[in-house]
Amino acid sequence: MPPQPFDQAGVKEDMMAVATLERDAELMLRVREGDTHSFGLLLERHRVPVIHFLCRMVQNQPVAEELAQEVFLRVYRSRANYEPTAKFTTWLFRIASHLALNWIRDKRHERGQESLDAEVQEGMSRQVQDRGMSAEQSLVRQSKFEEIRRAIDGLPEKQRAAVLMHKYDEMEYSQIASVLECSESAVKSLLFRAYESLRARLAHMA
Repeated sequence: MPPQPFDQAGVKEDMMAVATLERDAELMLRVREGDTHSFGLLLERHRVPVIHFLCRMVQNQPVAEELAQEVFLRVYRSRANYEPTAKFTTWLFRIASHLALNWIRDKRHERGQESLDAEVQEGMSRQVQDRGMSAEQSLVRQSKFEEIRRAIDGLPEKQRAAVLMHKYDEMEYSQIASVLECSESAVKSLLFRAYESLRARLAHMA
């Protein structure tokens, strides 16, 4: 049997991923020892992805930024108990997910929750516009984006979180399971139900 070709590019990508994970853990261990500069590096590396995740969850940019501050505040407060037994990003997104789900549940008890801040909506719309598109193409794309966003927003909280982590943050089942503190089979079930629901709601766009 001939030897299998050596996937040098794949090995290199794996090594880079491991190096990134080790770097995060190394920085957090330094934070545990009192190195505030290392905390600043972690904040710089992960702040934007956390805000993007939270913004997709709560559909409100200012709230997402406030929640992100709370996420990193909790990370810093928990530094003394940190152990590199899991991916740093898994721990980070677990905190972010809990805060987002709690905010959504609390918000449901308030009046006027259906209306979103117009400025936030406008800012989110600008993120999906392509300057190379015509005005008509841009409007069509924006309309589709808003419809998809509303469909995702209408999912149950855990399904929404699972979809966002799986589709937008490209997390593996094992990492999503760790974030949501459930089994991988439960994650697959959440995603199956979520995608089936989205297919039904967005069938006319196919």
